[in-house]
Amino acid sequence: MSSLIQRFKRSPQQDSNDPVAVNGDANGHANGTTNGAAYSNSYPPEAEKGSHEPVRLLTPRVISMGLIVSMGGFIFGYDTGQISGFLEMSDFLRRFANSTKAGKPAFTNVRSGTIVGLLSIGTLIGAIIAAPLANAVGRKYSIVFWNIIFCVGVIVQIATQYHWYQIAIGRWVAGLGVGALSVLTPMYQSETAPRQIRGALVSCYQLFITLGIFVADCINFGTEADSSARSWRLPMGLGFIWPVIMATGIFFLPETPRWEFRHGKVDSAQRTIARSYGVSEDHWEVKREMAEIREKFEAESAGGGKHGWWEVFTGPKMFYRTLLGMTLQMLQQLTGANFFFYYGTTIFQATGINNSYVTAMILGGVNFGCTFGGLYVVEHFGRRRALIFGGFWMFVCFMVFASIGHYSLNQSDPPSTPGAGTAMIVFACLFIAGYAMTWAPIVWAYIGEIYPSRYRALAMGFATASNWTWNFLLAFFTPFITADIDYRYGYVFAACNFAGAFVTYFFVCETRGRSLEEIDTMYVLGIKPWKSTKWVPPQGEDLVQTDKLVLEQGAGNVRKDNLLGAGSVENQEGEKPPTTIEE
Repeated sequence: MSSLIQRFKRSPQQDSNDPVAVNGDANGHANGTTNGAAYSNSYPPEAEKGSHEPVRLLTPRVISMGLIVSMGGFIFGYDTGQISGFLEMSDFLRRFANSTKAGKPAFTNVRSGTIVGLLSIGTLIGAIIAAPLANAVGRKYSIVFWNIIFCVGVIVQIATQYHWYQIAIGRWVAGLGVGALSVLTPMYQSETAPRQIRGALVSCYQLFITLGIFVADCINFGTEADSSARSWRLPMGLGFIWPVIMATGIFFLPETPRWEFRHGKVDSAQRTIARSYGVSEDHWEVKREMAEIREKFEAESAGGGKHGWWEVFTGPKMFYRTLLGMTLQMLQQLTGANFFFYYGTTIFQATGINNSYVTAMILGGVNFGCTFGGLYVVEHFGRRRALIFGGFWMFVCFMVFASIGHYSLNQSDPPSTPGAGTAMIVFACLFIAGYAMTWAPIVWAYIGEIYPSRYRALAMGFATASNWTWNFLLAFFTPFITADIDYRYGYVFAACNFAGAFVTYFFVCETRGRSLEEIDTMYVLGIKPWKSTKWVPPQGEDLVQTDKLVLEQGAGNVRKDNLLGAGSVENQEGEKPPTTIEE
């Protein structure tokens, strides 16, 4: 059995939500703690009878799932990156601009804001309606459907000749697909992936967003010198490739086991779980996960009455969690990152840079490269610490950027102050680096962790809708605001980043190294966020979990003082050291 532990495999007694292997006795029984969290040894007795062959986490099936499903993020990133370049292309301006600047075609703030912002209106609607549709027809076929919708939006845009509103309407239609995929991508991954690597796979959604932005910046750079319609139609047409890859690839992947179980396809669900873990269907991990899904489903079905959508606000601590998810997504937008991604080409053209497409490409490359660092930061430094540090880091960067832009840059003749322009690019890159390693991936991962299974789809829909609402508001109103207060707009984002650090300290519980059940327990019991790092779940008894509670209609009948499995907060300073793999 020592080889089982040595190869990063788990025994039935170990909570398999935990991301690291556990020291054990000769029989493979867990006896330690991980990151200050004790194990709750609750597992189905039938798991003891199952096979104990090693679990293979990074199988070709899991890798292909990560690449194919994460294309939902790539589609969004690519669409975001390309519109920034289109706004400055000569043929695009000649066809769709409605004003002049220095004798050349130019967009008014209303038109550029509408073209950029209508995508976000579509994404808002798509995010809201994606969850109930996915619950009805399944995650897999919903993903196919919304990729088709995105392609329809691209067709509407690319077919236009001189009607700017056709571009805007096409972006709205494409936005429906982008918004739905922003919910379905992390949902599919979290419901299908092996739990030991679930967090990393969900974070790949943000990684692929940054990759999409970078690829779009590179393609824009390659076509911007072309004075024909090919300069913008070619990048737009290449946008067909990504949804085709995703929609085709998803046909070779299974439906999520949780959706299958809820619709009576129990054998198929068990087969999917076994293939995800790379083991046989009688493996103890498969039996344990199937028992967990069954227990949650039975508890959800009990209690009587119809459980409506409003329970995402009235369920146990759900108002707090739903509002927190929406707030974090709002603050992610208010970091100011899309200020650079949507209008980066225009912004740095105003600083006197000879080729602002090069600058946009540099920012996109920094964003993509640093997101890999974010995958490390989220697991090694924790959610709270990373979000707080990232908030303060971005606060400083925007304060410097805005001050240089307003007080040092000669806005009427930017080339006369090259030092100011260079400094602005440097601090923009420093900002993007901090954003890519903290608030960009961690917020997406966090909203996939804090909701119980029965409310996850709808609660994530509300949180994502908040992201798209603020995405639209910033995309539409940014040209008006910058026209009035120029680079002092950066002070607004600086203040929001400071507020983000404040919200994290007082309202965000630490989730690193904890199972989804432990996270749910912390919120149900109202553990203070600033004490959550030291909270220890009970050992040897079941955790308090929303998914195991039999709730009456309205889901508001839970009292904290009557619940067992509350755990405690450690009194000693610091965290317990993480458990290592026994050699």
